[in-house]
Amino acid sequence: MAIQKMRISQIFLLNLASVFTILSLLSLSSSTEAAPVGVCYGREASNLPPTSAVVHLLQSNGISWIRIFNPDPEALASFSGTGIQLMIGVPNEILPTLANGTVSASLIWLESNIFSLIPPSQVRYLAVGNEVLVNNPSYTQFLEPAILNLYRALHELGLADAIKLSSPHAAAVLSESYPPSAGAFDLSLTPVMVPLLKFLSETESPLMVNVYPFFSYVNNHQYVTLDYALFRSSAVEIDRDLEYRNMFDATIDAFVYAMEREGYPRIPVVVTETGWPTDGGDGAGAGNALDYNRNVVMRTKGNIGTPKRPGVGVEVFLFDLFDENGKTTGVEFEKHFGIFGVNGIKAYDISFI
Repeated sequence: MAIQKMRISQIFLLNLASVFTILSLLSLSSSTEAAPVGVCYGREASNLPPTSAVVHLLQSNGISWIRIFNPDPEALASFSGTGIQLMIGVPNEILPTLANGTVSASLIWLESNIFSLIPPSQVRYLAVGNEVLVNNPSYTQFLEPAILNLYRALHELGLADAIKLSSPHAAAVLSESYPPSAGAFDLSLTPVMVPLLKFLSETESPLMVNVYPFFSYVNNHQYVTLDYALFRSSAVEIDRDLEYRNMFDATIDAFVYAMEREGYPRIPVVVTETGWPTDGGDGAGAGNALDYNRNVVMRTKGNIGTPKRPGVGVEVFLFDLFDENGKTTGVEFEKHFGIFGVNGIKAYDISFI
């Protein structure tokens, strides 16, 4: 009888744990509406159309979410009053000033550079820095204090709940990403990552990640097939009884497992950049770009989620609105992520509606 009671209690506890897991997943998605699909509006180019024409292009294609990488006055003024929701970047080079200044100084910066040009109701996110920890490590020490000063300034303005603060990270912040359940942050970065995760958890803000299966394919041909990167693989990879059919899901879930490993299992993920180039390297091409981005849009709008978080829509910003001929990385494909030509014609027939 004692054994039977123990088994019954164990079953009860297992069922209760399952209920809590389900509730935790459901709480990550605040509504049944589709997760939004946005587009990155990079401006490192000499031939871009006027911002007024860009606004018309966005509206005519049903694009109502945009990421801009810095608070460009011309762009912000053009978006004002359009209803388009923005993720606005706080450039890496501004971080020391914000970190070393006062909350009042951050408040003045926000009002002068953003809110004097566009209503706060159109600002959904502030992306503080971009890929700082890996690609711009000299700014690492300034990231958390800059975020905290900006948060306190938003709080003084009564905007801390409406405008979420985070910082986009490259996948390289993970020391382990395969299989996804092995996902772990680089130990050298945890002194920064863990306090940041604590902030994101306490403020109900997302972890921002830049996800590029194209890079995984180009750099790891022997491990990542083109079909797996493009959502076209018929093969299934099993990890802890979860089925993975594409690199996009696997990368996001590696971040989820990494956060879980640090004690933060419920922070949502926003993909701040993802895309596929139409030219400039192995695997590049309009057909592949269409396959990749169309699948991302369909999965996002369908709230498909990932194997680790099924049914929880992942908000995504596709890179890039236009080709950027001013890119100086020395890598040719960096210039060819544009979904539209500068004449407004689509590079391939993708729909956002």
